[in-house]
Amino acid sequence: MLSYAENHVLESLIFAPMLAIVALLLIPGSNKNLIKRIGLVTSAFLLIASVYAYFSFDHSQSAPTFQLQQGYEWVTQIGINFNLGLDGIGALMVLLTGIVSMAAAIIATRQENNPKAYFILLFLLIAGVYGTFVAIDLFFLFFFYELAVVPMYLLIAIWGSSSKFDTFSRTKEYGAMKLVLMLVAGSVLVWIGIISIYVYSGAGTFDLISLRAAAHNGGLSTEFQQIVFPLIVIGFGVLAGLWPFHTWSPDGHVAAPTSVSMLHAGVLMKLGAFGIIRVGLMLLPEGADYWGLAFFILATINVIYGAISALSQTDLKYVIGYSSVSHMGYVLMGIATLDPLGITGASLQMFSHGIMTALFFAMVGAIYERSHTRDIGILNGLAGRMGWTTAFFVIAGLTSLGLPGLSGFIAELMVFIGAFRTEPILGVLGVIGAAITAVYMLRLIARVFFGPPSKEWAKIRDIEFSEGSAAIILTIPILVMGIYPMPFTRVVTPAVDFLISGLGG
Repeated sequence: MLSYAENHVLESLIFAPMLAIVALLLIPGSNKNLIKRIGLVTSAFLLIASVYAYFSFDHSQSAPTFQLQQGYEWVTQIGINFNLGLDGIGALMVLLTGIVSMAAAIIATRQENNPKAYFILLFLLIAGVYGTFVAIDLFFLFFFYELAVVPMYLLIAIWGSSSKFDTFSRTKEYGAMKLVLMLVAGSVLVWIGIISIYVYSGAGTFDLISLRAAAHNGGLSTEFQQIVFPLIVIGFGVLAGLWPFHTWSPDGHVAAPTSVSMLHAGVLMKLGAFGIIRVGLMLLPEGADYWGLAFFILATINVIYGAISALSQTDLKYVIGYSSVSHMGYVLMGIATLDPLGITGASLQMFSHGIMTALFFAMVGAIYERSHTRDIGILNGLAGRMGWTTAFFVIAGLTSLGLPGLSGFIAELMVFIGAFRTEPILGVLGVIGAAITAVYMLRLIARVFFGPPSKEWAKIRDIEFSEGSAAIILTIPILVMGIYPMPFTRVVTPAVDFLISGLGG
């Protein structure tokens, strides 16, 4: 039984959401309770399978880089096969997806407007995310990447909310369309890069491992890698919030319903950074070396620009949206260092940022549901009425500013060390970005939660059991990684060593 589970666990991560979609299609939309139960049961299964896959991963030095492999022939004439496998970075992202998906599904049960269609699109997105993290065939990696992006338009345009608290009063349709147009533009660049790699490698396959071998045996020339690497970085970087292609992200965060914001910031943006690692660093090492400094500069601008932008926002969700752009900058900085500690820190930051922002958006959603406003100038003194909400928001806030003992500290520390070992000036700017984060986050917490109590919020309710359960699921890994990061670093390290060996480091 254990052997069967180990051989098919990666398939189950993709096909369990698909089976849930089929089941939901057969259920009348009026049966909301059954729909929500299927959503919760499926998400619980995915969490269990994600944890199993993560702890099944052998992190010893003698173990293969890609494990739990399973493959099926598909279009053999052009070398496309349904190949799945997991390395250390993918294992950490699978665990992240399981945790965030479970918390998001719990929050999604509060959705009363056509929950059937809502959960169908949600599971389509989740299946795409899992598929991207476990696919080791370049064609299917792109296929699942697109599958994860497509449902976002409908989820935001139908169930989202229009912002009334910023200068431009942006509509949810605006946020959804902007997101899709920019992500599709990025996908075009990625697809051009993938086809180019397939054709010019001469390997006759989309298998990542075979393509890597071809690249390192001279199949992809230095000039080719220098031309294609920017296409991959910009194409995937759009989804990762890379400056100056980030502008869709805060608008998308704000317009999305709470559970979609959690998945959007928690796991969807990680697909972009993961794609840069999986395709850019793994297959185009000489291109990464050539463009590394330019990529590093853009990532550093991410950190500073996002933090300064968050300082000036009056909408609570926009603050978190721009903060997310800033923190994804640390992920991109770590990748751009091409340093083992920097890339390890980037991987941990992807996990930490995903959990932290999901917790942020869950609490912001609870505040908005009860107060019907996200205006920081109006919200004040909530700690006296929303004690649990305050506690969870403060934990997320302290994680974002890198407080020791929470997951953000070890992740950012490793990124900074990697940055100082490669480009010290940019490393200094990254630390300045962390200082700005502390300013806007502490000011936000003081104003919204610990300001003078307002009579207007005298009857506001705290989070309920379901919301508290989701928050606890997200808080536990923040504390575990912060207190004892070794189980996370030792899984990621073999994958990073594999990448570094290809980069010549």
